[in-house]
Amino acid sequence: MRIRLEHVPYITNKIILDLANSSFIQIKDDLEKLNKSVKEILESDLANEKRLDERAKELLEEQEDEISFMQVDRKNMFWLVKKKLAPEFGVILNTEDRHNNISHQILNELIDNDFINFDVSENRVRNLIFQSIEAYLKSYEELEDIVSSKISNYKRKLVPGSSEYELVFEKLYQEELKKKGIL
Repeated sequence: MRIRLEHVPYITNKIILDLANSSFIQIKDDLEKLNKSVKEILESDLANEKRLDERAKELLEEQEDEISFMQVDRKNMFWLVKKKLAPEFGVILNTEDRHNNISHQILNELIDNDFINFDVSENRVRNLIFQSIEAYLKSYEELEDIVSSKISNYKRKLVPGSSEYELVFEKLYQEELKKKGIL
């Protein structure tokens, strides 16, 4: 599953909690500083992908007449253009490789800013960060199903996508995160 902007605060919390609760990592600075650094890395990665998507859309719009004439599937063409431009924007499209890269960036940031100490290999700490990202995304899918099920059992039916639905979803989602200890 891809990381979305609305996931960033939760993934950041999950990473920080896992680092703080780890027996082999010592936090040397304020957790808010760590939180800010991790959040910036995740947001920067998403911003790069957004710029990539915008550029791919621009290129497709420039060639709209040819795409229509050739009856090319726009979605597939977008993916091909995005795939070709990805290295230029520093975006890794394979989800697992991308999360691995983000884990490296976070670890390097925490080491460079002297936020943490550890007495194990860097790879073990990076794996902890990677597992935090993966665990959150896996739990998101499970929690999304739980919350959606709860909403569907409401007496008053809420329309998915409406602001009321989104507010109720977010409230219930945060309650579920608290139950799981992620928030």
